[in-house]
Amino acid sequence: MSYEQAREELVEVVRKLEAGGTSLEESLALWERGEELAATCQQWLEGARKRLAEAQAAHATDEKKPD
Repeated sequence: MSYEQAREELVEVVRKLEAGGTSLEESLALWERGEELAATCQQWLEGARKRLAEAQAAHATDEKKPD
């Protein structure tokens, strides 16, 4: 699942929870799904941060090399 897909579904889950009108069982299922989606988004963001840090470190190393 892509970051964008997980985020869109998470927004929908939050919308449903905030709207109310669901049974306790449905609310719990939505909450659990929301937790899974939030974890997926967090993993994507952590991966992106790591890749960015690696690219920045590589770039800084390249700039320090003599021509």
